[in-house]
Amino acid sequence: MTRRSRTSPAGSERSLHQAYDTALLDLDGVVYAGGEAIAHAVESLAAARDGGMHLAYVTNNALRTPDAVAAHLGELGIPTGADDVVTSAQAVARLISEQVEPGAKVLVIGGEGLRVALRERGLVPVESADEEGLAAVVQGYGGPELPWGRFAEASFAISRGVPWFASNTDLTIPQARGIGPGNGAAVEVVRIATGAEPQVAGKPLPPMHRETVLRTGARRPLVVGDRLDTDIEGAFNGEVDSLLVLTGIADGAQLLRAEPRHRPTYVDRDLRGLLTGQPEVEAAGDGFRCGGWTAAAADGALRLDGAGDPVDGLRALCAAAWTAAGDGSCTLDAAAALDRIGL
Repeated sequence: MTRRSRTSPAGSERSLHQAYDTALLDLDGVVYAGGEAIAHAVESLAAARDGGMHLAYVTNNALRTPDAVAAHLGELGIPTGADDVVTSAQAVARLISEQVEPGAKVLVIGGEGLRVALRERGLVPVESADEEGLAAVVQGYGGPELPWGRFAEASFAISRGVPWFASNTDLTIPQARGIGPGNGAAVEVVRIATGAEPQVAGKPLPPMHRETVLRTGARRPLVVGDRLDTDIEGAFNGEVDSLLVLTGIADGAQLLRAEPRHRPTYVDRDLRGLLTGQPEVEAAGDGFRCGGWTAAAADGALRLDGAGDPVDGLRALCAAAWTAAGDGSCTLDAAAALDRIGL
C-alpha cells in the first residue's frame, strides 16, 4: 500500500523507536501545551532516546530561538541541544536568503526566533517599513501580546511591492487555557489588508521538510504530530511515515474525515506509542477488526462493535471510513461509533 492510497492505519511488529532512526517531533500539542509537559511525554521520550532513537523537535512556532526551545525542554526534564531543534523561522530564513542579496534588510513581524534565524543567514532584521532598501517582509508567531500596529507595518511595506514571507499559516496554537489564534490568523489580517499572498515555509510545505532533513540527517524519519493539516500532511508531502498522537488539535471525528494527504501511518493516544509496536488492522467480513473491535460502514453510518482499547476502536473505524471514502473525505455519520470509545 502506498501513502497516496492509504485506507487503513499500518501495523508494526517492532516498536516505533526501533523501526525508525529519528523522530521528528512537533512540540505544541505533542510534547507540551501552554509550556507544560503533556502526560507521559517526558518518560516516553527518555525511553525512546535511551533505546537509540534520535529525537529532533520540529516546530512551526517561530517565536522562540532553538536555544530557548532547548532550554525549555531541559527544564521539563527532556535534555536537548539547540542543534536538535528545527523551527519554521529557520526554514523561512533560508527561503528568503535564496531570493535576496546577502546582507539584505528584512522587516520582521514576530519574535526573537525570526531575528536570530535571519542573522544566521546573513540577513539584517529591521522594524520599520520605511527602511531604505527593504528587501522582504517576514511574518511569524509573535505571541499573544504582539501589537496590532505590527500588522499595519507589514501592510505598508507589502502594499509598496515588498515580497512577503510567512513562517507558517497554522490558524490555531494549543495553549494552557485552550486553543488560541496562531500565526495563520495573523497572516489573514495582513492578507485581507493587502490582497497579497505570502510565500510560506512551514509545515506542511516543502521548505520545512527540506530544512529538517538538512539539519537532522535523518535516514528513516518518523514524523510525530497532533495536526492533520501540518504534521501529517507535511509527512505525506515528504513521503515519510507519520504517527498522529491525540494530545493536541486533531480528534477522532477529524481523523475519520481525513483525505489521503491527512491520513497518518500510525495512530496512538500519546507519545507512549513510540515505545510499542502498532496493532494490525485486518479485514473482517464487510468491515475491519483491530484488537477487540470491529468497524464497518452500513446504512450511511459507521458501526462499531466489540470492546477493548479505545484507540484500537478508532483504528478500526479509520479503516472503515477511509476505505469508504477512497480518495475523498468520509461523509458517513460517525457520532455514535465515536461515543462508544469516547474519542
